[in-house]
Amino acid sequence: MTVVDPASGSLAHLGLARSAVTGSTTAERAANAVREEVVEGRLRPGTRLPDTELAELLGVSRNTMREAMSQLVTERVLVRHPNRGVYVATPNIDDVRDVYRARRLIERAAIRWGEDADPVRIAALRAAVTEGQKAVAAGDWPAVASANQHFHRALVALAGSPRLEQQMALLLAEMRLIFHRMPEVREFHEPFVGRNDRVCALIEQGDREAAEQELADYLDEAEAQLLEAYAKL
Repeated sequence: MTVVDPASGSLAHLGLARSAVTGSTTAERAANAVREEVVEGRLRPGTRLPDTELAELLGVSRNTMREAMSQLVTERVLVRHPNRGVYVATPNIDDVRDVYRARRLIERAAIRWGEDADPVRIAALRAAVTEGQKAVAAGDWPAVASANQHFHRALVALAGSPRLEQQMALLLAEMRLIFHRMPEVREFHEPFVGRNDRVCALIEQGDREAAEQELADYLDEAEAQLLEAYAKL
């Protein structure tokens, strides 16, 4: 397993999130900052997270940081090993199945019955598609993966439900950890940039039923690829 050097890039970016948690006496914002590092792919499966260094980077107390990490353990983003510390979780094949089970329920419903699919939210969805296309053109495959995360976050935002968005934030973290274990990053992510474009175009056209079906087929295909890859690990 990887042990994080607090001076390394793996944790250095957390210092940028300090302004979001400075002055807070709750652990929720600290947990949000660490979770977002997972969502964006900067913290990878198996990385050890020392609470003292994390607390210093985020400008919170060690007790607050421990509370935040306990929350993330409950969310299955982190895992605690007795006498060894806390690590970023490493998903297994059952996690893949369950994450996709949840995604089908949340994302398909957000498309079909979302009440806030207004021009601003649809524009955010299109922006995520464009972000992915630019990343493909640049050959930046980690950025393609991040753009995909942003697309699915924007998709669920069409529902206009803070509760669903909060649940999706947890799934996005698990999704990124699952995707990290794919051996061929480009081959997995690149085709879905076009699929994101098609889903977005159908939503822009107001054809929610077709958009939902496109996403359903998309999720089935992605899950099948992941299950095949995980079966070989």
